Amino acid sequence: MTIFSRRTLAAAVAALAMAALPALAAAPPPLKAADYAAILADPARPEADRKDDAARKPAEVAAFAQLRPGETVLEVEVGRGWFTEIISRAVGPKGKVITQNPVEFAYSGPAMAARRANGGLANVTDTTTRFDALAAPDASVDRVLWILGPHEVFYTPKNSPGLGDPATTYAEIWRVLKPGGVFVAMDHAATAGAPTTTGGTIHRIDPAVVLSLAKAAGFRLDARSDILANPADDRTRMVFDPTVRRHTDQFLFRFVKPK
Repeated sequence: MTIFSRRTLAAAVAALAMAALPALAAAPPPLKAADYAAILADPARPEADRKDDAARKPAEVAAFAQLRPGETVLEVEVGRGWFTEIISRAVGPKGKVITQNPVEFAYSGPAMAARRANGGLANVTDTTTRFDALAAPDASVDRVLWILGPHEVFYTPKNSPGLGDPATTYAEIWRVLKPGGVFVAMDHAATAGAPTTTGGTIHRIDPAVVLSLAKAAGFRLDARSDILANPADDRTRMVFDPTVRRHTDQFLFRFVKPK
């Protein structure tokens, strides 16, 4: 047998071996804001929620997060559940949503109960924990969303020991995410270089703080978006100030937990 024929035989054997391997699943095509139009137009969606769509751009945010049917999503600091309604519909009946709120945010309970009374959130499980002790098993979640809340880890409510250690909080988000999982963080921007205390005073945070904490936890920045940016915003004002409310300069980051 010649050297040429041996090489030919080896190539043929390798080709047969590759053919026997299961085909790798193609990555799903990216979703666009238009893919969430039906969710936002759903007549069962509370009318009060719809009134904030123009300012909050939920379709664009959902597309940035790439929310898909059948996924398990953990929403940190769910608040009154405005975005939970959208996440719940986006992942569908085969998906699962785990919401989290600290016990100090007691207003969340009645708000979520009202949404359930309205027929929503059938695939949602509520949890009450600190930010640094999430109630989900290791590597069990496809996506973690923290909408308008990362600053809260630097906020200490009255008569509270605090809502969670910042570094441990980001480590917890890493823990619950599957390898390749996505963490989306969105918040009101403080001025560059502002101290983290702004999280507890004007409820804003310097975007660089979130980037630093996520990187320290092991995350890789995958994308950022300026869909909610507002250069005209006065970043020194409290976010509830009527002159800036619903029009703050907001940053939006998408991180990935490397496989």
